[in-house]
Amino acid sequence: MEIANGAAVVTGGASGLGEATVRQIVAEGGKVAIFDVARKNGTALAEELGSQVAFYHVDVTNEASVQTALESTMDQFEQVNILVNCAGIGVAEKTVGKRGVHDLTTFKNVVNVNLIGTFNVLRLTAHKMAENIPNENNERGVILNTASVAAFEGQIGQAAYSASKGGIVGMTLPIARDLSSLGIRVMTIAPGLFATPLFASLPEEAREALGEMTPFPSRLGYPKEYAQLAQSIIENPMLNGETIRLDGAIRMQPK
Repeated sequence: MEIANGAAVVTGGASGLGEATVRQIVAEGGKVAIFDVARKNGTALAEELGSQVAFYHVDVTNEASVQTALESTMDQFEQVNILVNCAGIGVAEKTVGKRGVHDLTTFKNVVNVNLIGTFNVLRLTAHKMAENIPNENNERGVILNTASVAAFEGQIGQAAYSASKGGIVGMTLPIARDLSSLGIRVMTIAPGLFATPLFASLPEEAREALGEMTPFPSRLGYPKEYAQLAQSIIENPMLNGETIRLDGAIRMQPK
């Protein structure tokens, strides 16, 4: 799928991995609709990047919110042929710990945003993609989801987060199979430790210590490196139905 002259939806595109992906797509000549709840950051990014970018305040878990934003995207860009799902949240809470039993509402909220939110945007966007005219590779669209190495090596306190990200990994192949007859590819990236807003509040020493856990390169990943892989996946028609770890060979320890 060519990025130039294409139109993408990027959830969580107002910061972190999503923002880097927005910038990468625009740099390659594509248009982007940012779906995010961070109104201030999203609006500022859209204003900075110009007419190729639009921001929509979207709750990924809400069907009407996503549908409205998709209709606005279609009105502005006339198509959607790329989706990158980066929106997500995380918590740290033991199943049973010093503070008692894991709060069920917290668990549900993480799964609702990360897993159900991803599927909600995916299914509705795929429905729009199905109406696209196929390109020379018979592609109508590319969907890229974001999991985490926590899907495979969840740490202490990551039951909710790991469950949500494991669900994304688990649904990648069946959805790719579901959409194959429509010419829509589905892939997932599982990042390791990346320099996102999640780590921005930590002291420099703490961030360096986290980075040193990665065998090579021994540092936090750069959001641009996620965006580079996203571009490669979008452009390579043979990549489909798989999860790619982007982690510098890290394998997370229990804590």
